[in-house]
Amino acid sequence: MNIDRKIEVFSKLGKALSRLGVEEDFSLLEREGWEAAAFKTAVDNAIEANAWFSPESVFQMLYILGVSLDRQDMEGWIGKYDMAKAQKQKTVALVMAGNIPAVGFHDFLAVIMAGHKVLAKLSSDDKYLIPAIAQLLISEDAGFKELIEFTEDTITGFDAVIATGSNNTSRYFNHYFGKYPHIIRKNRNALAVISGTEDDESLQFLGDDIFMYYGLGCRNVSKIYIPKDYDLKVFFSAIEKFSATADHHKYRNNYDYNKSIFLVNGDEHLDNGFLLLKEAASMASPVSVLHFERYDDIDEVNRFISKEADNIQCVISDDPDVSTALPPGTGQYPKLWDYADGVDTMEFLLNL
Repeated sequence: MNIDRKIEVFSKLGKALSRLGVEEDFSLLEREGWEAAAFKTAVDNAIEANAWFSPESVFQMLYILGVSLDRQDMEGWIGKYDMAKAQKQKTVALVMAGNIPAVGFHDFLAVIMAGHKVLAKLSSDDKYLIPAIAQLLISEDAGFKELIEFTEDTITGFDAVIATGSNNTSRYFNHYFGKYPHIIRKNRNALAVISGTEDDESLQFLGDDIFMYYGLGCRNVSKIYIPKDYDLKVFFSAIEKFSATADHHKYRNNYDYNKSIFLVNGDEHLDNGFLLLKEAASMASPVSVLHFERYDDIDEVNRFISKEADNIQCVISDDPDVSTALPPGTGQYPKLWDYADGVDTMEFLLNL
């Protein structure tokens, strides 16, 4: 199957998934010639199997995934590379995470677009969605079938590996996969920088970067920098629209637990009823907790960003003086060329 055909099918699928993400009506897939019943069953199974995968989160994922497969973006992405580099098809093992719905899709897409075969080891927390998406591709063009394999067993017979996990699992991955060409990803989070000039709309967009997927993604904001004299009541007021996040029982359990720990330990914190703010230097924060630090000048923030580059997935701010910042509200909408951990996955795959 040539690259143009792959782009054609993926972009067609993207249009259907983005519409499904908005309308939440599986019959539209059927009307457009896709096999809707099996896909609906897979989505239902995913929601039932993982309590973090609320219907809202899954449909958000479908929309974002679909939008990312815009044909013009796909052609622009592929056009950056010499696709003839991959002279021989290889089997690339994907060890996928399960923290948010279909989180391993970009690796899945990149391997196929690079001309290789996917051998995917799915997370037990997310074992329905990507196989269902793969089945839609196969139903559109049977040529995809020979490019995709899923396994629940120990993975064998591969030439390279892309593994995503935690800082702890990365040590295991390095031990087990170190002798193969590999990309091994660890924990990362997003950082936001508030300038103090934001309006309510901008802060609400930042709320999307914090609360989407209940804060479980590597692109979710886990820490904010605020000006030395910034009144956090302004921030709390703007994000009040996200108060329903605490209606999710697992998020509420985390909120109640972390609040009780802070109270028992006498840790100073701020609390608006659904989000806990704690002044802390570290990037990573527990679910329902947002770390913050105050700054005197933006150079101080940029030094932190440079120092913590290995722990930061992306930076969110509308301050033009903040290094490499994305606009508020765009953190969970990466383009195809916005690679996790800053590692060019496509270049890796083309050089196997």
